[in-house]
Amino acid sequence: MNSERLQLDETTAQLVERVRIMEASRFWRLRNWWHRLKARIRRSNGAIAPLQVTSQPRTVYDRWRELHEPRAADIARMRGLAAALPHLPQISIVVATYETPQAYLRAMLDSVLAQVYERWELCVADDASRDPSVLATLRHYAARDPRIRVTARSENGHISAASNTALSLASGDYVAFLDHDDVLAPEALLEVAVALGTDPSCDVLYTDEDKIDDSGTWRDPYFKPDWSPESFLARMYVGHLLVCRRALVLEAGGFRSEFDGSQDYDLVLRLSERTGRILHLPAVLYHWRAHPNSTASTGSVKSYATSAAERALRAALERRGERATVHAKTESPGVYDVRFALTGTPRISLIVPTRDHGEDVERCLGAAFARTAYPSLDVTIVDNGSTEPDSLATFERLAAADSRIAILRQPGPFNFSRLINAGVAHAAGDVLLLLNNDTEAVSDGWIEAMLEYAQRPAIGAVGALLLYPDGTVQHAGVVAGLGGVAGHSHKHFPGDAPGYFHALRAIGNYSAVTAACMMVRRDAFERAGGFDESLAVAFNDVDFCLRLREAGFRNVYLPHVVLFHAESKSRGPETQPQAIDRFAREIATMKARWPVLATGDPYYNPNLTLDREDFSLDA
Repeated sequence: MNSERLQLDETTAQLVERVRIMEASRFWRLRNWWHRLKARIRRSNGAIAPLQVTSQPRTVYDRWRELHEPRAADIARMRGLAAALPHLPQISIVVATYETPQAYLRAMLDSVLAQVYERWELCVADDASRDPSVLATLRHYAARDPRIRVTARSENGHISAASNTALSLASGDYVAFLDHDDVLAPEALLEVAVALGTDPSCDVLYTDEDKIDDSGTWRDPYFKPDWSPESFLARMYVGHLLVCRRALVLEAGGFRSEFDGSQDYDLVLRLSERTGRILHLPAVLYHWRAHPNSTASTGSVKSYATSAAERALRAALERRGERATVHAKTESPGVYDVRFALTGTPRISLIVPTRDHGEDVERCLGAAFARTAYPSLDVTIVDNGSTEPDSLATFERLAAADSRIAILRQPGPFNFSRLINAGVAHAAGDVLLLLNNDTEAVSDGWIEAMLEYAQRPAIGAVGALLLYPDGTVQHAGVVAGLGGVAGHSHKHFPGDAPGYFHALRAIGNYSAVTAACMMVRRDAFERAGGFDESLAVAFNDVDFCLRLREAGFRNVYLPHVVLFHAESKSRGPETQPQAIDRFAREIATMKARWPVLATGDPYYNPNLTLDREDFSLDA
């Protein structure tokens, strides 16, 4: 690079050099470094513009934005960085306009002109707006900048047709989709270009987003997970900003009018069938306009979008050869239940470890059988040295009364992993259901519902929504790194709460699920190597799920499978020094074995806190 020609100051030169050094690494390393650098320099009043606080922040998100959003001096330095990038993809921004209010239209156009990355073109198709000022404004802006290309449709064709018309104007390597009343952050295309330069194989990229209302208030930031196929079948979380390789969009056929209202959902579903190179950029680069007629204000404004999304999902499942039903969840706008047809009746073996607690085991199995009609079940009660006469008598009575129930004696010190492995070796099922003795099934058809997902070859462990006896959440998926090693999603939330952007109510991918109720095929269990017996008590299920992921499987949480769970009732609290030392060793083992605990869970956004289980901001 000709640093003298670019007149880079020392800070910018350091940034450029860092980009060069990290160009071959995964993007999140660059992204995390970039934000840490900005935050550190601001806190130390360094060369990048120091934080200027003029009033007390109103919300946590205000504080987060003051820490992370670039200031004017940052923007100026970014322009130098943009010019120095070794890879400069051409990005075509595709916009369809129709009766756009002037204030929103001009704000959208101005946000494009304000981009610090300059290798863009704006391709706008007006969908026969009746208001002549819309086209007049577009042509005025086009006259100001030759990168703005405008065409006017002679008749109104609605969003897909208009978007395809705008797409036909594009010549860039990538296309970015921008709604006519939304705005881009000034660094949006720069961040995208850096990501694409770091990973040139990327075909689809999406970013985080927030909303801006007519009063200028920034709110409702959505910090998304990385690409999660089952989560995407449950909700169109990808949203904005969506950037795609243009050739791939054209190959897929662009937008389809029969899915107007959810045309972007349909497009990404089709793109994901052609590529797995989908990158998430964890930065708020898109501001969704919240006004009375937008879906950003309320999901009920465009109910036709729900119907279109259901049709798009059904079409995708049919293309993929998967028999399934799709239903929108009325209590959670934008969330869809995809229920797969069972492909057979494989034998399912329930593995229930216990030491005494005969009443709990009887209650657990009674509820398990009462809530299912599945015809091919067996149970292995793994007895870890029970001594209570009543418990021993209960186990014998249960086994005598039901030929499906067997007792496996496994005396010795408590080692959950050893008990699970022994139970699996004893059981005959092709599908395994690990079940704590202190659980109680609530949902009818719960075993069938878990099998719907466990039968799918790409799926590893399937987990459920577990509630404490008081009805609050004990488990709704496990986040790696939360609390240092791993923590439960939405712990202690009300059981009927929607969770973070309806995550509690949506089927979704997580790094792990708890073995208190976990279904997994035997072939996947064996491929992952079973449970690690060096992890006797803590984190063995997390370790097992991470090994499933390492083997290429995805783990899934199902909100419609509900059980009560007293959580380790039979073992009780561990306060003895020996137990505390063992727990410390298990933590050390996990941290040494799994870098993801430090580098970040792909299903959990790095902008969210690791100190609490409530999906709150790290601010």
